[in-house]
Amino acid sequence: MTAQHKAALAKGREEGLAVRRYLEAIESSRPRRGRRRTPASITKRLAAIDAELATADPLTKLHLIQQKKDLSEELGKGAETEDLSALEKQFIKVAKSYGERKGISYGTWRTAGVSAAVLQKAGVARTRG
Repeated sequence: MTAQHKAALAKGREEGLAVRRYLEAIESSRPRRGRRRTPASITKRLAAIDAELATADPLTKLHLIQQKKDLSEELGKGAETEDLSALEKQFIKVAKSYGERKGISYGTWRTAGVSAAVLQKAGVARTRG
């Protein structure tokens, strides 16, 4: 394998990783149906679970323990929010070349959730030319 080929593979991996991270970030930040949970509401529910655990029967206790674990993880994830702007900058750097190499059209990017403004910054044209 030539050095040029190795460099092309490394570039492809780097671009793919930047695209994947950005798409995952915008997917996870999309609004979901229903009422959004705030850190305060999660903390309040955790306190209520602790109170219920003292008198719960074994099966209910099992479900409460799982709910407590899930809520604690959700609360932790809220603190770990990724810097979307940094991921967006990386995506903008690689989106055009990645899309051209993989044959990804403007419409496909849009369907995947990438905004028109980000695609414009990346230099991805509306039509293939």
